[in-house]
Amino acid sequence: MPFLLPLRLILKSILFHMGGSDPHSALVDNHSLHIHTMSQWPTNNGALPKLFRSFMLLLKPVIQFITLLWFLCVKIKAPDVFIVQNPPSVPTLVALKWASWMRQSSVIIDWHNFGYTLLALSLGRSSRFVAVYHWIELHFGQFNPNHTNRATVLYDQPPEFFRPAQLYEKRKLFFRIKKDMFRLNSSIDCISYGITANDMQDPNTTIFTNKIGDNYQLRQNRPALTVSSTSWTPDEDFGILLEAVMMYDRRFAALLNENVSNGDEVFWKDVDEGKTFSYPRLLFVITGKGPEKEKYEEKIKKLNLKRVAFRTMWLSPEDYPLLLGSADLGVCLHTSSSGLDLPMKVVDMFGCGLPVCAVSYSCITELVKVDKNGLLFSSSSELADELMMLFKGFPNECDALKTLRNGVLETGLSARWATEWEANAKPLISKVIAGDLD
Repeated sequence: MPFLLPLRLILKSILFHMGGSDPHSALVDNHSLHIHTMSQWPTNNGALPKLFRSFMLLLKPVIQFITLLWFLCVKIKAPDVFIVQNPPSVPTLVALKWASWMRQSSVIIDWHNFGYTLLALSLGRSSRFVAVYHWIELHFGQFNPNHTNRATVLYDQPPEFFRPAQLYEKRKLFFRIKKDMFRLNSSIDCISYGITANDMQDPNTTIFTNKIGDNYQLRQNRPALTVSSTSWTPDEDFGILLEAVMMYDRRFAALLNENVSNGDEVFWKDVDEGKTFSYPRLLFVITGKGPEKEKYEEKIKKLNLKRVAFRTMWLSPEDYPLLLGSADLGVCLHTSSSGLDLPMKVVDMFGCGLPVCAVSYSCITELVKVDKNGLLFSSSSELADELMMLFKGFPNECDALKTLRNGVLETGLSARWATEWEANAKPLISKVIAGDLD
């Protein structure tokens, strides 16, 4: 469920939040915002018989529709403007059209993407459900049939708390997430080998940092930290990433002329003793929740990688920007269902000074500038080539990676959400409130 933001004044707002994860503290602590949290729909319907699961799927939008109408039409005062992000369209746009008519309020829609194209990824374009969804989105997305509908482009930009992390912030973050990095009863890999109970409790030592005297520093043989955030849905094919890291793992071994009969622990022991190599170990941290998470976690377990490790986790709104600001590379596997939307995760990564390798599609070049702030790929072999190129000589002699990071810092940090809002969103909202759109 998206946020619904009815504005009484531009600086006096009500935010509707569907439960499941907490908003960022910057929103919670903002006295100009009043947050109403709606109950989240139960997600454990898998235990029900198939007939009841179908019934629950049909019941879900009905209950959400009634809940939304209660909040929008009864629980709050009539607002000047409703602002809603689309998708999803059902039941949000339907409820919003009724509420705007009953409360005599204007509506502004953030067309982030088209919901029917997302639904088509799982059901197919020829599905009747997709056709009905498309009709609802088209019909209920038009709120001013007798007036001029005004559209403006508002590019996503990162808020101020998305920024490069300082060394002390990295150290504290890595200590906080140690339990996610090294889970009990999990298999040993190139990241967890040699980690002891004392290491887990020591606040001065992490896999990326250590303390020498009174000073902290990044380890020279630390793994390269690569991050990707996802909702684990069909519009992101993690199979590309898994194939690419298998290629990286094999090419690394071939460059070192390693004997394939040697056990994993030979390499891991060298790393644990401080030995450095021309290519680093790779640690992929994948954040997010979604329906395909368990499927890919099972695939990862079967890869038997020697120099690459994966961790899936869910971070707080405060720690997620710190992770991006501490990483070495971002990977985006988003393929737009409509061919029109740009991934917000890449915007956040750029805000943290993080270069990105992204799947290529029709409009992604509006955001990712090849050889300036990132690279594009269309296959697993292309991504593997990019990983080999960018991480050669890591951490001090990886010139290609440093060039991209400098490009991000030159361009990415100047564009912020507040600037984009003031230039494009605020004037439109002011005109809507004043009734000055014709």
